[in-house]
Formats: sequence, C-alpha cells, structure tokens
Amino acid sequence: MIATLAFYVFAFILIASAVMVVTSRNPVHSVLYLILAFMNAAALFLIAGAEFLAMILAIVYVGAVAVLFLFVVMMLDIDFAQLRAGFQRYLPFGAIIGGILFLELLFVFGSWQFAEDAGSLRLNAMPAAADGVTNTEAIGRILYTDYIFLFQGSGLILLVAMIGAIVLTLREKAPNSRRQNIAVQVARAEAVPLENVPARTGLGVLGIKRRPLPEAAKPKAVAHDDHGHHGGGHH
Repeated sequence: MIATLAFYVFAFILIASAVMVVTSRNPVHSVLYLILAFMNAAALFLIAGAEFLAMILAIVYVGAVAVLFLFVVMMLDIDFAQLRAGFQRYLPFGAIIGGILFLELLFVFGSWQFAEDAGSLRLNAMPAAADGVTNTEAIGRILYTDYIFLFQGSGLILLVAMIGAIVLTLREKAPNSRRQNIAVQVARAEAVPLENVPARTGLGVLGIKRRPLPEAAKPKAVAHDDHGHHGGGHH
C-alpha cells in the first residue's frame, strides 16, 4: 500500500515537472523543473528495484548534465523579445508537427496491449538469479559483454562530438597577446628572496617606496566682469 501510494505521488510530481519544463517561460526555471523531474524518476527506479539506474540518474544527470544546462543558460545572454518575435510566424508549422506527433502517439497507444504476467512483475526489476548476482552486477555483465561494441561506439561518438565542439569554438589569439608560460613560472630562473618583515612595519623596511600621489588639479579662478554694474545700476 505504501509503495503504491509513493509510486502515484512521485509519478504525479514527475509529470507535473515535465509539463513545467516545456511551458515555463524562464529557461532557468525550466532547468530547475528538469532537475526535479530527474529526482522523481530516480525515486520511481528505487521503487521498481533498479537502484543502480536510480543512482546513475541522480549522480550523472542531476549532478552533471542538468547543472551544466543551468550554467549554460545562466551564462548566455538570451534576448527573450527576439525569441518571441518569430512565434507567430512559425506557429502554423509547429502546429502541424505537433499534430503529427499526437497522431503517432494515438497509433502507439491504440496498438499497445498489456502483458498477461505484467501484474506479477511489479516491484521486481529482474528475476532472481541462481548464482545470486545483484541488479548492478547483472547490468554490468550485459553492458560489458553482450553490448560492449555498442557501448564503445557510443563513447567514440561522444568523443568526436566533444572534439568537434572544441574545434568549432576555438579562436586564434592575437600575435601580440600575452600568454602564460607555466614552465617558466615553475622553473624560476632567478630565486625569489624571502624577507623577514617585522610585524606592524611598512614597506620602507624592504626599501619599497610608494609613488607620491599626483596633486589634485586646483579649480581655475572664474573672473567676474563687474563692468557696468557699479553702484547697483547703469550709469
């Protein structure tokens, strides 16, 4: 009873947060709702017995991907007025695409049938193995044995995408720009002397003198023309 009630609570919050991700006008709020959706999905995985997937969803997606999205959205200078300017122009095309997706969903749900033994598989993420392997160990065996080539292929695709993003955003610096040479800084060709400076003493002990502050420019005197104003009137 408690597991069923928790499932419906987490599922309701997950659906509501997913809707808010799409409908929220502020992209920062959308990312925050996305983090909430990830956490509730992780809770659903825990209820289903897939603790490994729940931890991956919480650590990788919430701790890395969603936070990265949040930083990118906050760092970009997005002009919301410009984004809303083309809404009316692209509304018919977007409505057509949305209608096609809605029809596809109707076809999927129309041909979907529940399995006969689906009710008995609740709260059992995997059948109990004879050798007593855990859920995490079973996923590792399948991932790194049966699907090892697909796993390595997806890793190579992500690597190529990362290198491509770096190459596209790389800009050559000006020839006269200053660059940091870490090797020279670490080597330190000339030793830096250490001085024991007594407490409450100024820089004069080390022979360092401050430059005198420039004198403030004096305001110019304004000459008053009193010609023709003697005696409080004209003569």
